[in-house]
Amino acid sequence: MAANAQFNLKKAIGGAAKAVQAVTLTDEQMAAYVKESVDWMDRNNPVLPEDDPYTQRLRKLTEGITDADGIPLNFKVYNVIDVNAFACPDGSVRVFSSLMDIMNDDELLGVIGHEIGHVIKRHSKNAFKTQLLTGAAKDAVASTGGTAAKLTDSQLGDLGESLINAKFSQKQEKEADDCGYDFLVSKGKNPWGIVMSFEKLQSMEGENAKQSYISKMFSSHPETKARIEAMTKRCQQDGYTRPTE
Repeated sequence: MAANAQFNLKKAIGGAAKAVQAVTLTDEQMAAYVKESVDWMDRNNPVLPEDDPYTQRLRKLTEGITDADGIPLNFKVYNVIDVNAFACPDGSVRVFSSLMDIMNDDELLGVIGHEIGHVIKRHSKNAFKTQLLTGAAKDAVASTGGTAAKLTDSQLGDLGESLINAKFSQKQEKEADDCGYDFLVSKGKNPWGIVMSFEKLQSMEGENAKQSYISKMFSSHPETKARIEAMTKRCQQDGYTRPTE
């Protein structure tokens, strides 16, 4: 089945981000906002059903991968033409069918492991909280103390964008690489998939339709090369055999 839609993310309407106000959010309140944002994205994009070959492939690939550092994981496939994948602070992992089209199982696991690494290291949570307290939803959250603010579609789309397109520092990306490596190993998976996915994405640089995820993953050529070399070294030192492609 070919993807026939583009990922739908209604961006918030408004000016630049506003200054952070003194709003304190509990983990429970944060989790509620994350869930609301993920639910909005699931409603507004074509989620493939359980009997679809894409979903069945993802289920088989992630069998036994049920949590990350105590965070329960759930996986879904969006049938869209964009090449992307993301993992949310609540453990929601969304993989786009077009990414699955260009990657083998090892490469796909590498991407998933890296994205879950950001969740385990709380990078995703911190990025979402920053957006929540500075973006279009800030005033609604501040007015209710973060308890039960009613968010508009526009505000939810804005928060969804922060989950999907969060820009992490080079240090955070390297942390996610190592954490994703450890995560895959802990689940009995071959960590070479991280190296292979990086190489596949790097080979696609310059293809405009696929640039968004590549630019999110790799901020500069020297860093990309160094990250690939670092993960390759770990795999070799730990005695893992690179899968045949």
